[in-house]
Amino acid sequence: MSEGWEEKFFGKEEKRRKDEELLKTVEEVFDAFTLQALYKLINKKVIDVLYGVVDTGKESRVYWAKSPQGEDLAVKIFLTSTREFKKTVLQYIDGDPRFEKIRRDTRHIVYAWALKEFKNLERAYEVGVSVPRPIAVHKNIIVMTFIGENGVPAPLLKDAEVSDYEEMFWRVVDNIKALYRKAKIVHADLSEYNIMVWKENPVFFDFGQAVLTSHPNADLFLERDVKNIVGFFKKRGIEVEATSVLAEILGC
Repeated sequence: MSEGWEEKFFGKEEKRRKDEELLKTVEEVFDAFTLQALYKLINKKVIDVLYGVVDTGKESRVYWAKSPQGEDLAVKIFLTSTREFKKTVLQYIDGDPRFEKIRRDTRHIVYAWALKEFKNLERAYEVGVSVPRPIAVHKNIIVMTFIGENGVPAPLLKDAEVSDYEEMFWRVVDNIKALYRKAKIVHADLSEYNIMVWKENPVFFDFGQAVLTSHPNADLFLERDVKNIVGFFKKRGIEVEATSVLAEILGC
């Protein structure tokens, strides 16, 4: 046997393994139901071209895409095969009158979750909160404007270069206040991990878990959001207490 056969063999094995992993990932995201939903959005001329993944999570993938008019889009696809997803999201769906009659199988809960995020984005966008503009939702797919440039998403707050942290802090607080007072919703999972910074402004995203202010846990979620944000900015030298920020938002 010729010299170097091990390297050639294991090289092929490694390629085969990577190809299998890629196929598994593609099948996990683009199952038959997702492909049908995607085709629907393409036929409705919402999406023209779908490019690569720009963000991955346990429950979803986000892709950069283009509209027929050339607008940059973010296409968020929720996985319909994640069983743990069902356990996680029910605490945010239960108590929301908009979703009282949904079926409790995993796929329909995922569809409800996508619709919930879209509706929350709409409420936020309509009152001027800094969020991606929601464009369309179908089954487990949400289409919104892409925050970033040339397929590169804007940096997260945790990674962004911020020239004035105090100014950024109060811009974030103003958006939380507008969410609560005008949109009547609480983000419920707000932190430096789901705020982007684009053109020196914070942009909130990931609104699936957001709840109406009438939700039984809304005040608890709001307090948690505020503590997360205050904790991050305190590490950047901003001296402020969560209780005073909470009072500012509530108008106490």
